[in-house]
Order: sequence, then structure tokens, then C-alpha cells
Amino acid sequence: MVRIAAVGDLHVTTGSAARLRPLYERAADVADILLLAGDLTEDGSIDSAAEARDLFGGLDLPVIAVLGNHDYNRGEEAAFAEMLTGAGVTVLEGASTVVDTAGGQVGIAGVKGFAGGFTGRAATAHGEQEMKAFARHAATTAQALRGALEQLDVDVRVALTHYAPTRDTLVGEPLELYPFLGSHLLGAAIDGEPPPGATTRTDDVHGTGTSDHRIGDEHPRDLVPGARRQVTLALHGHAHYGTEVGVTPAGTAVRNVAAPVIGAPFAVYQLPEAVRIG
Repeated sequence: MVRIAAVGDLHVTTGSAARLRPLYERAADVADILLLAGDLTEDGSIDSAAEARDLFGGLDLPVIAVLGNHDYNRGEEAAFAEMLTGAGVTVLEGASTVVDTAGGQVGIAGVKGFAGGFTGRAATAHGEQEMKAFARHAATTAQALRGALEQLDVDVRVALTHYAPTRDTLVGEPLELYPFLGSHLLGAAIDGEPPPGATTRTDDVHGTGTSDHRIGDEHPRDLVPGARRQVTLALHGHAHYGTEVGVTPAGTAVRNVAAPVIGAPFAVYQLPEAVRIG
């Protein structure tokens, strides 16, 4: 059993650390790891970053974070990440880390992610240059998450993003905002699907050799080679008015841990069952 505490979208401002620190010091009593799903600050300023550092640095359990769109607001995200890292917080962006717990090794792959929408209503790399750039960025960040997950061969794999990988956890948000709150490409990366348009080598139907064919019709879980390669839980924030519980198209458990959604300083999930216990 592994216990994951998680929260996102705290949007801290001046004075937040002194007020909230006692709440997060309790995380070590109920969880093995604390994961932060972005938008730790309201404006991404250095002063706000210092509040986040003082809030989460030096807690008595591993703390792993991704940044959110608000944390990028001032263009100081690199300095922000350095401040958190200096305080002992692991900041992921297209990277992964492994934590040893009493319940086994936990691998966390993280990326901020990006908008783009969901299957049938998603941005595509067609039309004006601005739309092409938007779609390319969505694809690039999803590929970074896919690559980070592929590096992990552990007992439990967790995907940590700010943007949502499924529309399930957006229910409650205005439909018009869905394209700005997440991307189906993140869900595909979590499910182990190859990038759109990828090909794979298979035996041809006549048994005369192998051939390349475009991937897209296979069941996504058929592409995941073994349980240690599957994602146990995907965590995100960003959708303040969304729903906590959802799944990806292939059935991976997804939890929206935006603070207004979970209604607590953090939620605690027991893995591998992905049930909330606190």
C-alpha cells in the first residue's frame, strides 16, 4: 500500500506560508509522498515563489511538484523551480523521479501540460500559423510526459500534470472552457498510446514477413507491456469547478486535485486501488 497526498491550485500570495504551513506539516503523518499539481502561486512572481518555497520546503516527506500556468505568468518559472529545488522540493517538467516507500517504489512523471481540447473537438496542426504552433506545443508536452513515463520501471507509476488528461474531471466547468483546460494527448500519453501517426512493425496477415502500419485501432492497454509499465493514477489541477474522479479512455484512474474541488488542504489516495482515504 502506498499513500499519496496531493493538491493543486493553491494560488498562494504574501502571508500564505505562515498561515498554511501547519496544515502541510501534517501530511507526513498520513501519506508517504506529497504531490503538487501546479498553480502554486497566483502570479508567478518571485515573492510568491518564496511563499511557496517556505510553505513546502523541508517537510518531513518527499514533495514533488509541477508548475502551472499561473506559475509561468511572470516568465520567472526557471527561478521559481530553482527556489523550490533548493528547499528540497523535486520539480518535474518532462522528467521523472522514483521514491522508495514501505509499499514499494513509486515513480512519478510530471509535466505542466497544455491546452488543446479532446477527441473530436481538439486543436489540430492545420490552418493559420498560430493554430499550428498551439497544436504543436500540445503535442510536444504530451510527448514529454510519454517519454518520462517510459523511463519508469517501478511498482507504482503516477502521472502528475497541471492540465487535465480527460474531460471526465472537467464536468462542472463551462463547456466552452474545456479546450483550455486540458488535452486528450495527455490522456493518450498516460494510456501508453504512441504519438498520433506513429507506426509499428507487425507480422503481416499472410505470414510472409512484417509490415509497418499506422497505430490507432488497437485497444490502448494492448500497447502497455506489463503491469509495471501501466500508470496507476493520474493527478491534475487547473479545473477549479470540475469533478474529482474520472478515467482516461483506457481506464486509468484520474483525480482532479485542485484545492476547490477536493475541499481540503490535500487529498490522500491509497494505491494501487486509487481510493481516497483522507
